[in-house]
Amino acid sequence: MKDCILHNPRCSKSRETLQLLQARGVELPVVEYLQQPLAKAELRELCQRLGVKPLDIVRTKEELFAELGLARDNGYSDEQWLDVLASHPKLMERPIVVYRGRAAIGRPPENVLQLL
Repeated sequence: MKDCILHNPRCSKSRETLQLLQARGVELPVVEYLQQPLAKAELRELCQRLGVKPLDIVRTKEELFAELGLARDNGYSDEQWLDVLASHPKLMERPIVVYRGRAAIGRPPENVLQLL
């Protein structure tokens, strides 16, 4: 996965993170992941770079999570959670910055500073 910010322009934390990077002179390609969803393999790689399991980047408080009948303790495997994220990119935590082989979730936006 190339350096980028996985961005949702409607999300205030995503906008703040993008501004934080730009203020520090870090210009990254912006990937609007709702328009360009990540493939399952990209999501797997992203989790590896973050050092987390797929469930850790699922927005469990998102309305869609409940609408789909999902639950944190439903016994899904990592691969099944990757399938969920690939099919429903709205459920992915945001923003996520990939930079120089590592990744960080921008919640709060200052989290991404560890990558710089």
